[in-house]
Amino acid sequence: MNNKYYAHTFHIPVMGIGYTIDTPVKVAQYGISSVISLVDDMLMEKMREFYSKKMDLPFQEITDKIEDFRAKRISAYLNLIDTIVKAKFEEMKISLLEKGSELEKCLDLLPRTSALKEKFEHMKQHESIRDAITWLQQNLHAGSIDVNIMTKLDKENYFNNEKLPAEYNDAHAALRGFANSNLSSSVVLSAGMSPKLYSYIEKFNDFFPDSSGNLKKKITLKVSDYRSALVQGKFLAKKGLWVSEYRVESGLNCGGHAFATQGFLMGPILEEFKNNREVLIQSTFEILSQTLKAKGLECPQTHPEIKITAQGGVGTADEHTFLLNYYDLDSIGWGSPFLLVSEASSIDENTMQQLCDAKEDDLFLSNISPLGVPFNSLRGNTKDVEKQKNIDAGKPGFPCTKRFLVSNTEYTDKPICTASKQYQKLKLATLESSNLTPEALFQQKSSLQAKACICVGLGTSTLLINNISTGFDGDGVSICPGPNLAYFSEKATLSEMVGHIYGKNNLIKRTDRPHMFLKELSMYIDYLDVKLKEAVVEMNEKTLDYLNVFQKNLLEGVEYYKNLFNNHISPDQIEYIIMQLEKFENKILQLEFSKA
Repeated sequence: MNNKYYAHTFHIPVMGIGYTIDTPVKVAQYGISSVISLVDDMLMEKMREFYSKKMDLPFQEITDKIEDFRAKRISAYLNLIDTIVKAKFEEMKISLLEKGSELEKCLDLLPRTSALKEKFEHMKQHESIRDAITWLQQNLHAGSIDVNIMTKLDKENYFNNEKLPAEYNDAHAALRGFANSNLSSSVVLSAGMSPKLYSYIEKFNDFFPDSSGNLKKKITLKVSDYRSALVQGKFLAKKGLWVSEYRVESGLNCGGHAFATQGFLMGPILEEFKNNREVLIQSTFEILSQTLKAKGLECPQTHPEIKITAQGGVGTADEHTFLLNYYDLDSIGWGSPFLLVSEASSIDENTMQQLCDAKEDDLFLSNISPLGVPFNSLRGNTKDVEKQKNIDAGKPGFPCTKRFLVSNTEYTDKPICTASKQYQKLKLATLESSNLTPEALFQQKSSLQAKACICVGLGTSTLLINNISTGFDGDGVSICPGPNLAYFSEKATLSEMVGHIYGKNNLIKRTDRPHMFLKELSMYIDYLDVKLKEAVVEMNEKTLDYLNVFQKNLLEGVEYYKNLFNNHISPDQIEYIIMQLEKFENKILQLEFSKA
């Protein structure tokens, strides 16, 4: 760990649009870092009004008639969250000696091996209580209020039918909103590299290091492999920008949108980061230094702080500890399990109960996202129920009230959403007048009508739990848990979930949960099988090469895991693990790729 007294070894990643939108207010005072989605400025404005009233703070609406309203709404909301967290944190520190205080809870949440807690206890025994208290107050830190921007959600915007400059695009405005806020934290950039957006970061001084390497605003890249991290890190370094964290996420064993790799598995990916960490740091720092000097800016003597973290499918204390120690990681992301913790996430009771009851088959990779990217979903979620009612009534699709996911120009000059009533009506008319066979027509219509309005649905739960009107958009809830949630079946308190992470207790009652690496491997085999079936009708050289490389990468991953588990797992588990790996290996080899 980079900080001797770093409080926690886990963080809560962004979940949906609304599920972690106010998580820092709930957990940051305990030293737990979390991530707010910056997709929905309308939801943030409603939440700003909600918290302003709750905290008896002044509120003035930022309407969509105001210039640059999206960025200003985001800045205002983040500033409010920052104010609330700081106030709660200071209040907690003052309550140091009170039995049952928030500070006592804060200390109880820490891992057993916490250096901070050990030092404090030692000082209480061997030094004055006043000195111990003063030291603890100086070394306690609130969790980071980080934000997430999906780089692909950078819709162009218009005013009086005239296209606005690129800086008013959705992702650009979100970045500006964060940059202009009071926060000293990190922006998590996900969904791939965006040269235009990355270049825009240069306009904000807070992203540049001072002579000591300190940064007020940091950059975190969510990546799926080492090569991508190196390319993006160097690109940003050439602009004088430092990547403070590379956040490695499983391609399939995660929540939300799933960006599958070409068969590269999480274990081998983390091994590559472990082996090449210094290369990544030194190669990017060399470029950074040259760029800062060329710009006439202060250049630190040594590289600024950097973290390598991982997330996606982690479910046990053993997995958590192994990832930290073997791969030398700085933090582990625990997402979906925190959906069952009302003290950490904003989720309505009905949806939470659905998640508690969900089994493996209820958590599936769907095609409901208008972006056309596979999306983790919960079977029977109320947004899908609402969707089916519209279809049954002969009015498929949804009113497009927020327009965050508009991307299709098949029928219009300006992009529209494939889940919208407008697009569904136009596309259905095209399909009905085509010469498709009944089977093909049914398949095309089913694929079309699977699309759901997730930019509304992923924020609805937040409104419901806080008794805020959902208005015209209705009460349908979309939710995007990862498959790992199937093994958690009960609501949990914050103390219980954090205790589970650190091995103080166990929230998984089932005994059949596979290791996270084996679960991801099985998902990739299933994914490859689907890709093979899709391609078999029109197999060509390019597709064949893609499938063969995918298969080769999976087989290499199996060999890696055989060696890994042989050396790093308890003897009573090794026989079963190796048997499973050999079973998966045979399954991969039985998949046949040949030109039709």
